[in-house]
Order: sequence, then C-alpha cells, then structure tokens
Amino acid sequence: MRGTAAVAGTTLSIDALYQPQSIIGTTPEGFAWSADGGRVLFLWNDEGRRFRDIWVYEVATGRKSRLTQLGKNGGDDGAGVSQTVDLGGGRIAYVLGGGLYLRAADGAVAAIEAGYRGVRQLAVSPDRTKLAFVADLPGDSRGRVMPGGVLLVRDVAAAGRKARAIAGGDDPKLYVKDFQWSRDGRAIAFDLADDRLMPERDIHYYAGGKLQDNRVARAFPGDETTRERIGVVDVASGRPRFYDRPDVKGLVWNYGLSGDGRRLFINSSDLEAKDHAVDVYDVASGARERFYGLRDAVHLRPDWQVEWAPDDDGLIILTDRDGYLQLYHQKTAGAVPRQLTSGKWEIASFSVDRDAGQIYFLANEAQLAERQLYRVAMAGGTMTRVSPKTPGTHEPVFSPGFSHAASFFSNDVTPPELLMLDLGKPGDAVAVTKSPLPGFYRQTWARIGYMEFPSHVDGTNLVARVSLPANYDPAKRYPLIVGSVYSDSVRNQWGGRRAHPTWGIDQYFVGQGYIVINVNVRGSWGQGRAHNVGQHHSYGETDINDLESGVRHLVAKGYVDPKRVGIWGSSYGGLVTLMSLAKKPGVYAAGVAGAPATNVWHAYPSEMMVAGPPTGADMPGRYEAQSPLFQSKGIADPLMIIHGSRDPVVLYSDTVAFTEKLIANEQPFELVTLPGGNHAWASDNLAQTRFAFNKMAAFFGRYLKPEQP
Repeated sequence: MRGTAAVAGTTLSIDALYQPQSIIGTTPEGFAWSADGGRVLFLWNDEGRRFRDIWVYEVATGRKSRLTQLGKNGGDDGAGVSQTVDLGGGRIAYVLGGGLYLRAADGAVAAIEAGYRGVRQLAVSPDRTKLAFVADLPGDSRGRVMPGGVLLVRDVAAAGRKARAIAGGDDPKLYVKDFQWSRDGRAIAFDLADDRLMPERDIHYYAGGKLQDNRVARAFPGDETTRERIGVVDVASGRPRFYDRPDVKGLVWNYGLSGDGRRLFINSSDLEAKDHAVDVYDVASGARERFYGLRDAVHLRPDWQVEWAPDDDGLIILTDRDGYLQLYHQKTAGAVPRQLTSGKWEIASFSVDRDAGQIYFLANEAQLAERQLYRVAMAGGTMTRVSPKTPGTHEPVFSPGFSHAASFFSNDVTPPELLMLDLGKPGDAVAVTKSPLPGFYRQTWARIGYMEFPSHVDGTNLVARVSLPANYDPAKRYPLIVGSVYSDSVRNQWGGRRAHPTWGIDQYFVGQGYIVINVNVRGSWGQGRAHNVGQHHSYGETDINDLESGVRHLVAKGYVDPKRVGIWGSSYGGLVTLMSLAKKPGVYAAGVAGAPATNVWHAYPSEMMVAGPPTGADMPGRYEAQSPLFQSKGIADPLMIIHGSRDPVVLYSDTVAFTEKLIANEQPFELVTLPGGNHAWASDNLAQTRFAFNKMAAFFGRYLKPEQP
C-alpha cells in the first residue's frame, strides 16, 4: 500500500511455507491429448492439496472441468492420480495407487488388470484401439508383488479381456524401461534393461526402532552396469526381434521407428559419452549401418536427441558438434549433416511435425535461463518464436496435428501453471489453471534477476541467478548464501531448480535478509561445449572456482559482506560444498552439505563422463583429487552434514567414513542423520523437510548472523 515500506520478503516461517495445502498451489501434471486435439486431460488440485484428480480442458470453448472426485480427507492423503490417457468416446484410463482404472463415458469407474501393480507409462495406440503399459510382475504363490517391468497390451473395446504380456519376463532384473508405438499401431519398439550382471549391495540402517536392510542393484565405476537392448515386437503375434549394438555396455539415449515402420534408429554412446553413434537397422532383416558417428575425447553431456525427418527422409540430429547444441538434417548414412539452426545459444529438445515439415524446439535463444518454444522449417532459415514474450520456462506437450501445445510454464515470479499455446498464432496463450492460494498474493517475494561476470581464474563468461530482498538497500552489505549449488541451477522458473523443493527455503532466507545466488558452473547446459567441457576430470575444482567468482563479483559490486558468506548443496552439490570449504578456507563462513558425494569411487558409473574411468596412469590420484574424502584436512570453517541413512545413491557409509576422518583430525562439525531418509531427503515427507530445513536455517543464522528485517 502507498506509504508502507517494503519488507525484505515473505513473513512465513519454514513450517508455514511447507504445508500439506501449499501456498503456491499444486502443479498441473500429466497432459494427455484426445485423438482430434480438441481436448487435453491433466492432473491437478485447485485447492493446493497433494491429491491430483483428473481435469479436462476443451480447446474450442475454453472450458475446464473436473472429471473425477477421488481424493479423500480433503485431498491430503497422497499424490493422487499419476497418469491418464484419453481412449476416445469419453473413456479414459488412469493410474491410481499403482493400479489401472477405466472410466466410462457415463462416469462409471472400474479397476482393471487387478493382477498387476506399479502400472506406469500408459500409451494408447495411434488408432485408439489398444492400450499399452508397463507394470510390475504378477505376485508369486504367496501373493507378493515382484518388482520389475513387463510390457502389456490390452484391447480398449474388450473390457473383460485381460492384457497380454508381450515383452519383459519373470525376472525382476530384466525389465522394460520404456517403449513407443509404431505409427500404424502394429508394432511397439521397446528398451529392455538387464541388471542381472550388476552387483547388489546391502544398505543397513536403523529406522522404526530396528535394523533395516535396503538391498539394491548398485554399480560403482568399473562395475558391470545396466545393459540395454532395443527390440521391436509385433503386437498381433507377440514375437519380438532385438537389434544389438556393437557396444553392449553403452548407453541408449533414444530410439525410434520410421514412419513406415521399416527402419529403426538407435541413438547411443559409450559409458563415458565420448563416442556418439547413431545406427539404423532394417527392421525385417536386422541389418545395421552406422548412420552418424563422432568422437570427442573430452565430451561431458549426452544431450543428444535424434528423430526421423518428415517422409522418413533421413534423421534430424540434435548435437553440439560445432560448439552449441543445434539441429542438423542428415539424409543418408555417412553424409555430412546440414545445419538447420545456428547461434551461440542451445536447444534443449525438439519435436517433428511430419505433416507440415516443421520442427518445434525449446531453446535459450532469448536468455540463458529461459526455455522458449520456436519452430523452423525443414529447409532451415528463419526461425519463429511460438511462445509468448513473457520470460520463463515452457515444457510443451503437442496435440495431434500440432495445432496447439499444452505447456507446463513457470517463471521466477509465477508458480507452475498449464498454458494453452495456439501454434497457429505465435505468441497467443491462454492460462488454463490458477494454482496459488489467495495468501500467495498477499506475501512479498524475492526480487530475482540475473548477472554476468568473468571467471576470476580464466575469464570465462559466467551467469548467475540472484535473489534479493524486496527492500534491498544498495547502501548495505548483506549476508550471502550460495546454493543450493548444482549444475544447471540457473533457470527462470519458480524456485530455480525443480529437483529439490528449495523454493521455500530460498524465499525464507531472502525474507530473513540474505541474498541467494546460483551460478551456471562449468559442466552445465546452455553456454556451449567449450563452457561445459571445462568440468572434464574436474569435480571440486573448476566448479568451485566458478562459485567463488560469483562471490567475488557480488562483494566487488557492494552487495555482500565478505565475512558472512555461506554455501550449501546436496549430492553433487554436497561434494561441491565440501570441496569449497576444503580448498577455499575463509571464503565461506559456514557450509551445509546434504547427502554429500564424498568418494568418486562409489559414484554411479555415469559419473565417469566427468570423473573419467577408474583406470589409467593418473590413478588413483585423479579420483582422490575429485573426492572430498581425501581433501578433508583442509576444512576449518563450520560444517553441517545432513544425510538420510537409507540413501542408495550416495551411501550413508561414505558420510560415516568422512566424519571419521574429521574426528580423527579433531575437526569440529555437526551431523544431522535422517533415519530411513532417502537421497532426496528434502522430498521424503513434510515433517522431514521442515526438520532438515530448520536445522539448516538455524546453522546459517548462528554463523552468518543476518540482520532481522
């Protein structure tokens, strides 16, 4: 109001920010189009509660309505419907609690496929006659459900007929990872994952007053890992054929059948993502040809995507072969790819409109932190921005025929909503949902902006997302929190990163008088190949230099008190936090490491993309240099570690090994153990979220001492 001084930010506590009925609302999810593109189903709760019911939006009338009333206890008793598909004729299928249900046109609901649980990946055939899905294996003689993944197909019209299993098996370590229908609906291409050679490990922990054992298939660098085989199964006969790759240990990034169903591409690489290969197979004979290949000895990020061009005229390839992730068209095997887009910006993903001969793609051409929607003709040339001029991040799901796109959209000041984009009218969008509760609009939120600055080490241009108090005073120097630190953390979307629910803790910090910063460290997407390969063999080196550059920049600009700087992050971000404290003593007054990856030898094999293989003349020094476990003596500044004891990703035993070193060296620290907590410790449950974030806030409050707003 006029005459009222601006406040620093939200007045809500951490407990008030993280409620079952969320002030920012419930995100709309699971967009599923009807065959004619006239309506889209989505999962939502208009009261900000956890349980998502099924809603429908009619494109022609602009009317939205709720189709199901499945939530109980006010909608706080679970995540609700997890997926839905439109079967046509007013019928829909959906997944609730891992079971499959069918809703008839008159609203009657029936449970189907009662023998299967863990149902997921619903996909209706192009002619809407068959429904395919993946589910866990049926129960054994004792009725116990066996985890796994079998691919099943059922006739949509035959309500009483059971689904047929057409891929997978009775071994839970041999499972269908994902699949896709052919355009004529006669076949399904699928990825069969095989974990039978992967080692199993026991994670012992105490929870519920007793010893527990979380036994998981878990590989370390150098171990056998998941092997993937791409197959095509004839739906009528159920007979599959597999198309083997030369490197059976390599990783598959995507695959696809040609429009006529006669050819199959497999887009893959080695485990370190240095050898990129696209093979094309004759579906009938299995004959293979190397369509595209490129080796890059320092390549880090497998952001490649491949799709068939219109009329099956070769392949569209998303690659950074010339420095930035751009689109190329390659007509024949071994031909030189023709570049369709260019610029010092990057494309995140794309979809091909085969009928119109156009490619729609998400890119950060407008600004590093954004994901806007564009299109370009197959001939290349001028591209058109399709999404509105509003800054932010789009995640579109295209209607059949590409007349519209249902877009999951948010930006720095707008929690996620469903926007309907009219692709025939670039810039035209309709807001379908309004998710935040009324109290959201009565709060004062952070002022968020972006800064560019050079690395203090090598001059590389860096970009940061900066959250300022709403009453920011340039005459003051504020305490600073760097984090949560991670790659790809500079995004113009609500909360910055979606992987952790940090939107509330960030807003709380700003409301308490802190500045919060995220830096697009080396190894991140969006600034080109030369930027991200700077992280090669460099966990805890180049990345922590980039973060220090952000601190130096804010200090030099007069924003920050250099004696009141904190840092925090989880997983890889925990590694970065520990390395920053160990190698940058005095830069940070305190650090919080969540589920910190202290030992690269115990990372997932995929981390070899950055860390390199566990062999070579530079070993073991290369892994030790990238592991906080071997750098712990340098830590002198206050440290808190938060870790869930059940974590299968970063082992709690590694935190124990790290703290044993600290104790032996008489280095003080605080350890917050979350009994039975998983890797995503801030997302397990609200009580744990509040507990852990309150611990973190109190810790930073002791050492950074922000002035009360």
